[in-house]
Formats: sequence, C-alpha cells, structure tokens
Amino acid sequence: MTPRHTGDARRADGRQSGGRITYAVLILLTAGSLFPLVWTAIAASRTNTRLAETPPPFWFGGRLFANLETAWSDGNMGLALLNTTMVAGTITIGTVLFSTIAGFAFAKLRFRFKNVLLMLTIAIMMVPPQLSVVPLFMLVAELKWTNQLQAVILPTLVGAFGVFFMRQYLTEALPTELIEAARVDGASSLRMTWHVVFPAARPAMAVLAMLTFVQAWNDFFWPIIALTQDNPTVQVALTGLGRGYIPDQSVIMAGALLGTLPLLLAFTLFGKQIVGGIMRGAVKG
Repeated sequence: MTPRHTGDARRADGRQSGGRITYAVLILLTAGSLFPLVWTAIAASRTNTRLAETPPPFWFGGRLFANLETAWSDGNMGLALLNTTMVAGTITIGTVLFSTIAGFAFAKLRFRFKNVLLMLTIAIMMVPPQLSVVPLFMLVAELKWTNQLQAVILPTLVGAFGVFFMRQYLTEALPTELIEAARVDGASSLRMTWHVVFPAARPAMAVLAMLTFVQAWNDFFWPIIALTQDNPTVQVALTGLGRGYIPDQSVIMAGALLGTLPLLLAFTLFGKQIVGGIMRGAVKG
C-alpha cells in the first residue's frame, strides 16, 4: 500500500517525511511570521505621505536607503547599536553564568534554608518590575550612574527566571552519581563546575542565552528611564525618531529595521548551533 500524500510518509532511511498538508501549514505559518518584518521593510522604503494613504502600499518603494540614512543620523543609531550589543552581550553572559551556578546549587547541593531561598526566588518572578523602578532609580541616582550603561546592565545581570530554569534542568540532566564521582577524584568546586556542570547544562544554557539576549536587546521600560538620547540603546534611540508634531513613520520603520537586522544576523549565523543544542538536550532527557 502506498502512503498517502496528506499524511506522514516514512523514507527508506527510516525518517518521517511530511505530506502536502504539513508543508502547506508550515508555509502559511512561515509567511505569517515573516509578514511583520516584510511590512516594516516596505514601510521603510516609502514616504510618510504614502503610508497615510488608503489602501497602504504592499510593495517596496525607492526611499529605503534614504530613510535608513536619516534614521542612522537622526537617531544616533551607530552608538545605539554599539551600546545595545554591549548591554545585551554582558547581560547574557552574566545571566547564563550566574544562573547555571545558582541553579546547580539549588538542584544538587545541600545547605541551610535551601527551600526557603528557592521559594523566595520563585516569588521574585511574581513581582511586577514596575514596583522596583522608583527605589532602583533612587539607587542609580545616588551612585551617579544615570545615563551610563552600568545602570542598565547591573540590575538585570541575573534573574530569578534563569535560576529557576537552570535548577529545573539540572535536577534531571545532571546525575548525582557524576558529582559524587568528581568529589571522590578530588575535584574542587570550581573544577567540578567547569568540567561537569557546564557540559551537562550546555543545551539549557544555549536556550537561556537566546531568550536573555533577545529580551535584553528589546528591553525598553528601564533603559528609557535610566538613559537619554545622548547615550541610548536601540529602543531608546527609536523614541527619538518619533518626536515632532507629525512623526515620520517611514523613518521610524527604517530605524526599527536597523535595530532588528543584528538579531536576524545572529540567528542566521548561530541558529543551527542553538537548535542543535536544544535537540541534544531533548534527546538526553
């Protein structure tokens, strides 16, 4: 009996091959996911007057590079991209490193008040970040860190979600026998963390790094409070493009496109490694 085209067909090498309906659904989902990015590029290539007309444009115009140049100069996008790369990269490295170490401690080590501290960590995730803005800004102002990148980096260098995420992963992925064997061999805590914990946590670390980098790159709420247009991140710089009696939407879209391209480049270059790490972790689990 020949396999149906609408279902899954098994290849000669044993792998599953999707049918026509599967591919059609995937194509539709992909098109829907890419539409906002394509529309941003279309709007960035038009004039503000054309965007205000009905119906809106559905194809590219001829002002893309002119609008990109305007957004680059008016929004100080060069400095903004550099600052955002530094902020997102530092936060990602710190979050992954500290969250893995803390998650390992909660998952495998024994110490006093362990369960209480874990409950407090979980409780922190339930507190809206808006509640901490006033005391946090008072602290930043007291330290004279306003309009400096450390005011954005240090408060988010480690998060409760990352600690809880790594704890949940290492509870199952890291055998207790492996830790005991390392201790019997005389490995120090630092050596055991480097040679045992980090290799076992690598797939989860890749996922956490991806989530943290995207969140830090797109963060708007706290940077707009702590920074100004003189030393902006990408999201802060975009607010400068929207000022004026009649904001130029095409220039704003061009700035948004400039701020999105580095993320797309990062996923294009490292997406295969990230997905591979996730799949290896799923197979091991």
